[in-house]
Amino acid sequence: MIEVISFIIALAGSSIAAVWDLKTTEIPDQIPHAMIVLALILAVTRSILEGSYIPMAMSLLAGGTFLALGFLLYFFGQWGGGDAKVLAAIAFLLPTTPKFFKKELLLPFPVSYFLNVLYVGAAYMIVYAFVIALTNKRVNAAFVKDVKASSNFILFSVPAIFFLFLTINWYAANMLMLEADSTYLLWNSLLPLSFFFCLWFLWKFVRAVENVGFKKRIPVPMLKVGDVLLESKQWEGITAAEVRRIKKSGKKYVWIKEGVRFGVAFPLALIFTLYFGDGILFLLRYLI
Repeated sequence: MIEVISFIIALAGSSIAAVWDLKTTEIPDQIPHAMIVLALILAVTRSILEGSYIPMAMSLLAGGTFLALGFLLYFFGQWGGGDAKVLAAIAFLLPTTPKFFKKELLLPFPVSYFLNVLYVGAAYMIVYAFVIALTNKRVNAAFVKDVKASSNFILFSVPAIFFLFLTINWYAANMLMLEADSTYLLWNSLLPLSFFFCLWFLWKFVRAVENVGFKKRIPVPMLKVGDVLLESKQWEGITAAEVRRIKKSGKKYVWIKEGVRFGVAFPLALIFTLYFGDGILFLLRYLI
């Protein structure tokens, strides 16, 4: 019963955080803080009912570890502080795999969940980037310009990489003594070549979104609490005092940056983990 309550709190809390993130680009500290307090209350309750310190110790260990991991990502500018705290709150709430989960996990729940956050988050970020591109024509123009500037790279690298894959396939077929006709060699060379250039074009596209769609030059009077300055190394919005200081500085314009509202990945990854288990096994089982 406590596991069910913990999961409901994790899903509800992360969903509220996701909606708030979509609307304001920030996750208020009160949401993950409340989740952590409830997690500790439930862990103490479970320890008392079971007559064991293990539930409390597991909650503290998992939550503390992922709080440190989340803030490491925050320190290096990969996540916002709110994202780090939501990740830790879910680890505090669910330090072990709940018994009602549909699939058995190979790794401890917080580890599997974190990896699923990365998988689900990557897919979500790609969709998000395409939405930004649809609403910002400058992104598409920058992407096309960047690809055209790389035309020489494409022209010379396509035959070179194709020949490399062809050589590898021919060598592997001979080493393993497989029957490899020309169709087999061509297919197994063109497939990885196509995959390579799909990833390359996707990288170019995401870079165009990041450089154009996520950076804005705005008049200083429009600056507000929570905006992230372009020169900021961490994803931390400016405070009211910083807004007043910038407005008094005499600057007319300031550059700010936005990012993917990543909070949505947390409830989606929870649902994914509930029904499909480990993301990597799901890929191996259904997509490969």
